[in-house]
Amino acid sequence: MENIKVASFYRFLRINDLSNMRGNLLALCKKLDLLGTILIAKEGFNGSISGQHDAIMEIFNWLEKRLNIDNPIMKTARWADVNSPPFSKLHIKIKKEIVALGREDIRPYEKSGTSVIPENWNQLIQNPETLIIDTRNKYEINIGSFPGAVNPKTDAFRDFSEFAKNIPEVKKDKPVAMFCTGGIRCEKAAALMVEMGFKNVNQLEGGILNYLKEIKESENIWHGECFVFDNRVAIDGELKNGKYIQCHACRHPLSLQETQSPDYQEGISCSRCINTISKDKLEGFKERQKQIKLAKQRGEKHIGKVLNKKK
Repeated sequence: MENIKVASFYRFLRINDLSNMRGNLLALCKKLDLLGTILIAKEGFNGSISGQHDAIMEIFNWLEKRLNIDNPIMKTARWADVNSPPFSKLHIKIKKEIVALGREDIRPYEKSGTSVIPENWNQLIQNPETLIIDTRNKYEINIGSFPGAVNPKTDAFRDFSEFAKNIPEVKKDKPVAMFCTGGIRCEKAAALMVEMGFKNVNQLEGGILNYLKEIKESENIWHGECFVFDNRVAIDGELKNGKYIQCHACRHPLSLQETQSPDYQEGISCSRCINTISKDKLEGFKERQKQIKLAKQRGEKHIGKVLNKKK
């Protein structure tokens, strides 16, 4: 397979008849040999898929026609070139939310913050008055972030609401700058903050991925790597594959140094989770890793269930 593309995209908008839409979308994606995941909910859609460029564009065109979208999805999608598909399966799922904040009543297409293009982002976050918030999970933040950003220390995005409740009232009149990987989490978090009474809420348009794509190296103030939710694990400042791998058990990104720990066993455990895994799960991971090795010896690709993937 040549010229494989990965496209990440989302859109907040009202969607009706989810079941019918899922069936049609699944059939079309299968026909076009696409892999990845697309989530659909009453609040919109969120996807990351891989395949040929024309096939992905056909999905975008179908969504635009089906949902009467005027602004082309292609313009806001985040693209990457890969040597092999970073996904092993195709999933089209109906969810209560396309990004789980635990607040189905928050609708960014009705109320949200101000979208800031990458070219204006540095100026915003270098303002000493600005409260900079990284809306991603703590294991993502551990490998890279913008300087001065607050780490909410969340294990999953649905924990962000509790963090937001504890922001001091005096901050509500200050400028707030929020960011995430591709824009979806910070856009929904921004809508929550607006509802809570924050007066000047901003989110990075297209997220970190768009910033790294649009900002030249001499002006790039991003530190570290950016975690991504596929087999690449992380990307560097040039959008190339990073230096991290992922622990199969807890899904945390691991540096080369961390893989030297005696607690690290490929596909089974790492120093972060070795003392938290139940005996049954540990045996299950060991058996899965055994089957992967056997499949490799036979020249086959093992397809297994990915556990505990958070976003």
